[in-house]
Amino acid sequence: MVSLQEQLMKAGLADKKKAQKINQDKSKQRKVERQTGTQSVDEARLAAQEMQRKNAERAREMNAQRDAAASQKAIMAQIVQMVQQNRQNKSKGKGEDIAYNFTYGTKIERIHVSAEVQAHLIAGRLAIVCLGENYELVPKVIAEKIAERDATLVVQVKKVSAEVDEDDPYAAYKIPDDLMW
Repeated sequence: MVSLQEQLMKAGLADKKKAQKINQDKSKQRKVERQTGTQSVDEARLAAQEMQRKNAERAREMNAQRDAAASQKAIMAQIVQMVQQNRQNKSKGKGEDIAYNFTYGTKIERIHVSAEVQAHLIAGRLAIVCLGENYELVPKVIAEKIAERDATLVVQVKKVSAEVDEDDPYAAYKIPDDLMW
């Protein structure tokens, strides 16, 4: 096996005099260590160990990030699969669709649904799930499972209380659920 010193000499990066001087210095240092009983600090070895420790820590962080990204991707795949298997029709296709307005994030969005689907949405039996640019209707049970995985994808529909205040002067005037302007 050819040593690094010999390889450097063959490549012309080191000469024999430097190599002999380095060997003499090392042997003198070992002799002094034996006589005094102390260990000298090898900075190069310590630096190499520190570098290995830093590289291992960085590799662990990268693996943790990669694992987190993979788990997030798997969760998103589960959500997409649940939505595809359980999505409901928005309308019956008769052209009598009603615009249903809801808030998603900070925007007011609109989907066109049939009167029956609108009633299910208002009653809370159906929920709206956002997948990219599309909004899909799924049963409430499935929406709860999706919310466990990622709550930001499920549109929270606030139920309006049907209770009327006794002192309300407009109690006789009922407001429709989806007011058309």
